[in-house]
Amino acid sequence: MTSVKMFREESIEDVIDGYSYERIESISKFLLDRTKQRPEIGIICGTGMGGLADMLEDKEIFPYKDIPDFPVSTVPGHSGRLVFGNLNGKSIICMQGRFHVYEGYSVWKCAMPVRVMKLIGVKTLIVTNAAGGLNRNFTVGDIMFIKDHINFPGFGGDNPLRGRNDDRWGPRFPPMSNAYDLGLRQLARTVAKELNLEKYLQEGVYCMLGGPSYETVSEMMALTLLGADAVGMSTAHEVIAARHCGIRVFGMSLITNICVMEHDSEKPLANHEEVMETGNRRRKDLEKLVTGIIMKLDTV
Repeated sequence: MTSVKMFREESIEDVIDGYSYERIESISKFLLDRTKQRPEIGIICGTGMGGLADMLEDKEIFPYKDIPDFPVSTVPGHSGRLVFGNLNGKSIICMQGRFHVYEGYSVWKCAMPVRVMKLIGVKTLIVTNAAGGLNRNFTVGDIMFIKDHINFPGFGGDNPLRGRNDDRWGPRFPPMSNAYDLGLRQLARTVAKELNLEKYLQEGVYCMLGGPSYETVSEMMALTLLGADAVGMSTAHEVIAARHCGIRVFGMSLITNICVMEHDSEKPLANHEEVMETGNRRRKDLEKLVTGIIMKLDTV
């Protein structure tokens, strides 16, 4: 496939309002015209978790650079491909790599692929991420089911829904009290028990910061006081966009490091290599868990 990507500066209207419904519709049409898949399940792979897309059979792969008006991933551990395929008879669309605000993209653009998924036909979204553990009861390699999030960029008005609201997506003021579907969390816990993964399971609140610098000790202590159990640089904006347009969401974080919260500590500090290493080490368990959830989705 030849590249149709053309880089251009964002206009003021793009920055404030994002792409129009029609523009996102054209992206979804571009994809639907080139695949026979009609997925109702979407997966967003976090850092080091791109192997989730490799599970799919009969794959049809679209590099982000070949999709009109799509951003590209610039972070190690994010392959930068949209993958269509089948898993146990179910059609899936998988983002093998996501976009982050620290890469220079507007927050609405980082969440824009979720709206593309909506127009493709996705009804359920599974979001994964690598996160630092703030909760003292967490250990490296734990899997935290996300029950809620704290969207710190949103505190300053940097929300993916900023700008004019198009009612074709959803209401002007969507509630977020049910952002992470309770039924899906209960289903995931049942699957984890069947796979003997209970000892690695946690449930908690994910906090999104902008990055790319990791947090200071004082910042992490403050986040703990606010009720955060894990911290990362993604996910919340994607979930907001999904819930706005009626997609139900299951989210989970792989705890790849434990945050150091003592000033002048000599403990090893967080680094991207550690995140990648932990993701690779727990890859098979995550793949089994996601597969099990997808197999039982019809029950909730």
